[in-house]
Amino acid sequence: MANSLVQDAVLRRLQTMAESTQRLSEALKLTAPTIDWRALAGFRNVLAHDYLGGIDLEQVWAAVERYLPELETVLQRFMDEDGR
Repeated sequence: MANSLVQDAVLRRLQTMAESTQRLSEALKLTAPTIDWRALAGFRNVLAHDYLGGIDLEQVWAAVERYLPELETVLQRFMDEDGR
């Protein structure tokens, strides 16, 4: 939290990850109904466009802790099923 360079890097990685999930097919997303894909797209939009209003790093970290583990599990399952 104290290093702005690390903050920028982490926010950029989260933005890239969230943007990448938008490229998943709707059929594939339907196989993971526990993920709020629309909210994830919104999260990406906030990261990409809310820089002028400031991003609440505490809220970002809370979202990461709450949602990222399940998302990682789902995306890993997608990759395993795809043979990667």
